[in-house]
Amino acid sequence: MPRPPKEVAIERLQRVLSSMPAQRPLSYGSSQIATWEKEFARWKRDAEIAIHNTFSDEPDHLKDFGDSWGPPVHGENPSSYHWRGLGKAQAILESMIAEVGEYWPDTSEVATLTETAQPGILPNTNQVFVIHGRDQGILDTVARFFESLDIKPVILQEQPDQGRTIIEKFEQYAQVNFAVVLFTPDDVGGLEDENLRPRTRQNVIFELGYFIGKLGRERVRVLVKGDIEIPSDYSGVLYISLDDAGGWRIDLTRELKSAGFDVDANRIF
Repeated sequence: MPRPPKEVAIERLQRVLSSMPAQRPLSYGSSQIATWEKEFARWKRDAEIAIHNTFSDEPDHLKDFGDSWGPPVHGENPSSYHWRGLGKAQAILESMIAEVGEYWPDTSEVATLTETAQPGILPNTNQVFVIHGRDQGILDTVARFFESLDIKPVILQEQPDQGRTIIEKFEQYAQVNFAVVLFTPDDVGGLEDENLRPRTRQNVIFELGYFIGKLGRERVRVLVKGDIEIPSDYSGVLYISLDDAGGWRIDLTRELKSAGFDVDANRIF
């Protein structure tokens, strides 16, 4: 679900904030209490729907709102419990409004990006994630190829760890529009009753699947070195052979241009 325009999001959250239930009646058990509880239940649901549809790509916002109430105190009646959390819920909503106002792009900025983008071409296509195994020579050759085209190769081992797990680091640097996968014969494998065959490392297979799911097959290209085992689920998909003559550069340049990269074919050799 796409985000709403900035002005729409702010107006929506402010409407929720302004409709927050007023001070609850003090005499528990009265008909006024029952009426207030109904008003609160409807408001809370309306607020949850508004937050979900505003921050559909960030589920923590809805969780933060729900956490305003926390666990009830033993013996606490429902109206007291519900009233107690409204103060924190108000602060959370005010923070969300400030977040949208400060960090979301203005509608005019979004329109400019949309107008200038060409059909089928994604913005910021100046980086390619390079998935690799143990063949450092092939990795260096491919990385230098991208640099010659003024494209930044994103190589995970060259990025700072910053105390993160490997998957956390991978997810951060995987924010690209194109990925190249290097199938090099680093390992061997096969069924117990078959001869072992050269195959690429398992992390390469994992990351290949990740980017196919994230970007689609049309934005993932596999470069294969030698006679190497290809995963059965990927059989039939065309790949580029890492030939000694360097013809792979021409094929890969063609794929990059098709994906929207502004590359000069005269610079590939």
